[in-house]
Amino acid sequence: MRKSKLEISDEMKKARLQLSIEHYIKYFIGKRACELTKEEALYAISLAVREFAMDELYNTMARYNKKSSKRVYYLSIEYLIGRSLENNLHNLGLYKILKEIKIKDFPDFSLEEIFDTEYDPALGNGGLGRLAACYLDSMASLGIAGFGYGINYQFGVFKQKFENGWQVEQADDWVSDFSPWELARPDRKITIPLYGHVETYRDASGKDTYVWTNTHILYGVPYDFPIVGYNGKSVNYLRLFSAKTDDEFDIDIFNNGGYIEAVEDKIKTESISKVLYPSDAIEAGKALRLSQQYFFVSCAIQDILRRFLEKNNDFKKLPTSVCIQLNDTHPALAIAEMMRLLIDTYGQEWDDAWDIVTKVFAYTNHTLLPEALETWPAKYFSIMLPRHLQIIYEINRRFMEFAREKFGDNSEKLAKVSIVSGEGDSQILRMANLSIVGSFSVNGVAKIHSELIKSSLVPEFYELWPEKFTNITNGITPRRWLLHANTYLASLISDKIGKDWVAHLELLEKLADFADDEEFVHKFSKIKKINKEILRQEIYKRSNVALSTKSMFIVQAKRIHEYKRQLMAILQVIGDYLAIVRDHARPICPKTYIFAGKAAPSYTFAKLVIKLINNVANIVNNDPLVGDTLKVAFIPDYKVSVAEVLIPAADLSLQISTAGFEASGTGNMKFALNGALTAGTYDGANIELREAVGKENFFLFGLKEEEIKKMRPTYNPRHIYETSEYVKRILNAVNSNMFCEGENPTLFKPIFDELLNRDYFFVLADLEAFDKAIKKAEKTYLDQNKWIKMAIKNVAKMGYFSSDRAVREYATKIWHVDVPGDELSYEELEERQSA
Repeated sequence: MRKSKLEISDEMKKARLQLSIEHYIKYFIGKRACELTKEEALYAISLAVREFAMDELYNTMARYNKKSSKRVYYLSIEYLIGRSLENNLHNLGLYKILKEIKIKDFPDFSLEEIFDTEYDPALGNGGLGRLAACYLDSMASLGIAGFGYGINYQFGVFKQKFENGWQVEQADDWVSDFSPWELARPDRKITIPLYGHVETYRDASGKDTYVWTNTHILYGVPYDFPIVGYNGKSVNYLRLFSAKTDDEFDIDIFNNGGYIEAVEDKIKTESISKVLYPSDAIEAGKALRLSQQYFFVSCAIQDILRRFLEKNNDFKKLPTSVCIQLNDTHPALAIAEMMRLLIDTYGQEWDDAWDIVTKVFAYTNHTLLPEALETWPAKYFSIMLPRHLQIIYEINRRFMEFAREKFGDNSEKLAKVSIVSGEGDSQILRMANLSIVGSFSVNGVAKIHSELIKSSLVPEFYELWPEKFTNITNGITPRRWLLHANTYLASLISDKIGKDWVAHLELLEKLADFADDEEFVHKFSKIKKINKEILRQEIYKRSNVALSTKSMFIVQAKRIHEYKRQLMAILQVIGDYLAIVRDHARPICPKTYIFAGKAAPSYTFAKLVIKLINNVANIVNNDPLVGDTLKVAFIPDYKVSVAEVLIPAADLSLQISTAGFEASGTGNMKFALNGALTAGTYDGANIELREAVGKENFFLFGLKEEEIKKMRPTYNPRHIYETSEYVKRILNAVNSNMFCEGENPTLFKPIFDELLNRDYFFVLADLEAFDKAIKKAEKTYLDQNKWIKMAIKNVAKMGYFSSDRAVREYATKIWHVDVPGDELSYEELEERQSA
């Protein structure tokens, strides 16, 4: 039989892939195949797959250059990219081909065992980093010339372990071994000045010029990670910088007895790219954070301008060639840095430079917490970044002249929009204000979030520039979070509706037709059980907690923070436990509560919540009166590879933040895409998720943002404690030694006191409503046929929440770049989505 071109192509890929693997085993690993370890097999396969990725990377860059494509640069302080091999195999179309390859004398390792040896790059911590990774995936998959910039952290945030229930932070040295996906680019090294002082000179024309002199010099060495788009048609890259010094070792100092001093400069310099979010509880930590952020943006902006100047010499063309997206306020200094380079290095006049900058930058806000909007003491800038301080002062002076034209002498409004606040040593610089003033676009990440930005967070800026503000609801990549993470469900979906959904998630809508198909419902249910069994084994391995897959898996996996209200979830568990042991009232159905997430090292209260969860788990899991009716597990060291096991197994997803505090959230989308129902508040993207899946398929509870705002001035949590027997006995249990026997009997009193005397995040106000929502979910879960049909409808309605849709919106509304193959206007796309 004559073979098709596609079959011949696959055969050629198979032959090449096998030869490449054999080559790397022999010449890179330097072993016979039979001697390989799993880690060595991972390296050999990864290097072979990287060849395919690099071929497409070169082809992609040539295509962009030929078309003179406008480039999008995404600046983010963190990226949670996850493991690369399996994801790249899927996107390059090599996954099935690799499974067919048989190498002589290759050890009897399964592919899954090899994949599991890949270490997650410790380049991020939470939703901000994972969103950035999803958007890079979508830009590559859509053929957009989009590239990420960030820091190549050696240790990332930290590796989380539990000792006697307490979170313990350990260094996460993920780069101690060779990474096959990391490509060093020492020829693109960037020079970064710090410290020193600014001297002012007047040239022959009488114009003042500024020279930043006597600086300390460090270097940023770039490392590129290929970002493979779906079907391998486009491969972009993520460029991360490591801090280096010119003087690795001062032999003269060493020979004179200065053994530590000889490497002191190297240690100080390289600390900049050691750890993500160094603790700012001490002055040295704050200074390190500022130097880290400046290092990052200076590397990025210098690299962007270098590339632009390879093809152009007219900076007025920069806005038509480049768009820079600031992912939150961490990269805000990029605005001042580009001004410095344009004026001091390239001789642009201020007005021309500012016109360019304000047409290049766009800013995404990710928080409604005023205290989370980054600020810096001006005194730090005067020491570390004196030229940037001058530039920010001048930006603010000119901006305030503009603001006065609008606000007159309204001192309250002027004070709120000023980039500079305070006087003398207490003067601070507001990075969110700088981001808004220096950007042509400001977007929120969910409909309610974007409205609250305009009405509550920065209403004065909205009054100045209403045209700047827009909304783009977050999204997630279906390649990572369904095709890769849940291969059983992905295969079932493809068997029913074809494979096009991977690139067009709106096609999942067709699954709604199968919600009453008994065979499909049965297969869907079976896959959920398989995924729960995989998670059960993983939790036993990591936490030594034995779970029953017959129980309802209730999951809350996210960064530990008071507004995310993990505390409320464990209080509800305590309520159930007390009902069992005191009232002999068992839950409607067996339940397992699964927590995952990290608390910032200096966030004492959040770490105490982790301790409470672990102590409650220890009591509940070992009480014979409880048995399998109620279990609690906390998975340590949550990261992408853990999420890929956890999310497909969840029955019920907890999205229970205090209304008005969560900007969007993307965990809600990942869980729903994998067939979990949601118990959630009227907050962030929960609102749009509920609208999409139908209110009958979502367990809504709790106060709304406007209700909390109205209640806050007179809110009295102690009154709830005194009038609710349910709340009172839970808090009394927390305040007793029930969950800290043998330890400090007042261990959890700070939690008790916080809830009774302040309860800023309205935990007690929502606790009983949350319990009722859980009880409603339990009752629904008993009817498994109904539950699975609801889960199928959740999956079917997730098309809107694709990061491909979100990136298309960025491309049309903000970046003004073409999406190859998209011939519809944004308005037409919006109409089609609405329909």
